[in-house]
Order: sequence, then C-alpha cells, then structure tokens
Amino acid sequence: MANINKQEFDATDVELAEFARVMGHPGRIAILKTLAERNECVCGEIVDVLPLAQATVSQHLKELKKMGLVQGRISGVKSCYCINWEGFERFTNAMQKYVDRMNELKTTTSCC
Repeated sequence: MANINKQEFDATDVELAEFARVMGHPGRIAILKTLAERNECVCGEIVDVLPLAQATVSQHLKELKKMGLVQGRISGVKSCYCINWEGFERFTNAMQKYVDRMNELKTTTSCC
C-alpha cells in the first residue's frame, strides 16, 4: 500500500478521517454512550458495564482523549473520565458539513 501524505489533503478532510478512525470501533462508541449517561465515570465502572477488559478500556479511552472527545483526571489511584462536549461538537459539526456537502453533490441519476 502506498504511503499517503496527509498534508496533500484538505485539513478538514484529514480531521474528519481521524474522527472516523477513532469512532470506528464499537467499544469506543459504547464508552462515549456510557460516559454521556453517567456524565462522569470512573474507568473501573466502564469495565463493569461493558464486555471489555480493563486494558482495552484504557486503550480506547487514550484514543478518545487524544482526539479530544473525552477528558479525564487522575484522583489518587482512580482515573475519572467524562465527555469533552466541545470536542464532541467539533466531531458532529465536521460530520454534518461532510454530509451536507455530499447531499449537495448527489444527483438523481445513478452511475451504475
């Protein structure tokens, strides 16, 4: 597979692709839903409600945090996480702009 230089693409397309990569795992979607339902969650509680190992949850939280979709703090031996609503809004806005643009470009005729 060819090495793709991300700098050759529009910055908003690159950001949307990164969001899509991070959101491309059902465990991460489930973690976000759990955090939204609880408004704040201790990592151990996520493990209790999802069919994922502690190490897996931690890795998913790391990816979600790196993308700005969650934020967290360490309190003693516990790590507390919640949704970063500003980051989540950035994701939903980027996705909505993409969907709107694709809808503008679609035609009523089929190419196939």
